[in-house]
Amino acid sequence: MYDTAEPNVIDDEMLRSAVEEQGPRGEAGRIAKMEGVNLKDITSLRLDFKNILKIDNLWQFHSLTKLQLDNNIIEKIQGLDTLVHLVWLDLSFNNIEVIEGLSALTKLEDLSLYNNRISALENMDGLKNLQVLSMGNNNLTSLENLIYLRRFKQLRTLNLSGNPLSEDEQYKLFVAAHLPDLVYLDFRLIDENIRDIANVRYQYSIEELNHNETLERVKREEEEKRQRELDSHKVAYVEYLNGPHLFESLYTEDMEGTRLSSLPAVAELMDSYPSKCTEVCQTIFEYGLKHHEKREAEMAVFNECLQEAVTENQEAGAKKIQEFDSKNGELLYELSQITEQQILDAKSLQYSQDVAQLMDALLNLEIQLVDQLEEIIKEYERNIGELVSSFLETVQGLMAQIRDLENQHHEKLLELCINLLERVLKGEMDEDMTDDLRALFVDKDTIINAVSASHDIHMLKIDNREDELVTKINNWATNLIQKVRP
Repeated sequence: MYDTAEPNVIDDEMLRSAVEEQGPRGEAGRIAKMEGVNLKDITSLRLDFKNILKIDNLWQFHSLTKLQLDNNIIEKIQGLDTLVHLVWLDLSFNNIEVIEGLSALTKLEDLSLYNNRISALENMDGLKNLQVLSMGNNNLTSLENLIYLRRFKQLRTLNLSGNPLSEDEQYKLFVAAHLPDLVYLDFRLIDENIRDIANVRYQYSIEELNHNETLERVKREEEEKRQRELDSHKVAYVEYLNGPHLFESLYTEDMEGTRLSSLPAVAELMDSYPSKCTEVCQTIFEYGLKHHEKREAEMAVFNECLQEAVTENQEAGAKKIQEFDSKNGELLYELSQITEQQILDAKSLQYSQDVAQLMDALLNLEIQLVDQLEEIIKEYERNIGELVSSFLETVQGLMAQIRDLENQHHEKLLELCINLLERVLKGEMDEDMTDDLRALFVDKDTIINAVSASHDIHMLKIDNREDELVTKINNWATNLIQKVRP
């Protein structure tokens, strides 16, 4: 029916027309048309039977929860990333071949892709709240592909009728066994007898699936835990300092140092260096976490003081207004009843003076609050500055210890390599050296350059890690104060 029609695009005119058609009728509709409708407030939109080829131009509908795009000629799911509040989506009767473009719709509960050209269930991992899925009249052929739907723990209603897989004699048993929480399949309640038979028939495969899913869940939970821990380390600026990571990173681009470390004599030299470096890194790590707690506590105290000052000021203002109302509660009524001009003028003057006094009192309270907040912010700024200074002083002192360890190692390594050079030149090391190592021990300048290059790389890595830490905490302090400054 659409082959002879001209494909349409979702433009402003189409959207405006759809909103007006679906809007209020009568006088309310006339007023809405005059005043205009804010597309950000629209919660439901119907764009069916519009011969739409491409989903586009829907970014303005921030509050949309229901969207109908059925009975069009859409070929690709796209342009929906901004519709994060969508709960109900109908894309049935289109020309879609691949499920995609749905990752942002985490609140989606009801999805219809009925009567398209889809051959695989995929790319819906983000739809954690999916309850109803209509996939009838597509090109789904594999029963095994239905296992993908096990990840949707809220799925209760599923339609797969009209797909090639629905003709398989094991279809209903397979679905009943592999989707135990499903209630309705192809518009019919799943019979408990069918489910019992299915569970017996697929017992071993289901047990294996459950086992594998449990392993995957444990693995995922462990990874999420590691990520949470890493995130907590990052906000303290000490990520990857709770272990040998820094020491190991010294050698990731150090070819000469790596080759030299394979020598037995150098290996003995390396016995203490890694452990001592790691020990200092661990000290920085533990100190960083504790200091982060201090910074968090300081921020909490500041916010508490800020809120307390505002609350006290508001209560004082409310008290002034209440006192004014108590004193002048009946005065306005009296003014309306007084007929003698002289008395009326006197009463009006008194009332005006009371209003002026109230305004002065409230203004003084406001000035007092500004001064009080300024003092709180100044003290906060001083405290944050002292915290950052103490943190940097301690951490930079510890980083200096790592540099000392590197310098000591460099001196010992250089001395060792020069001694080895003498033995190499005398032919005493022929059997203990690879060709790569032998290339370093041709003369004194070559070995000194190799050891120095290794040392330079190590010092640069240490300096960079310190600079990174210093920059991050200074930026944090600067941004923090900028946010609280008016």
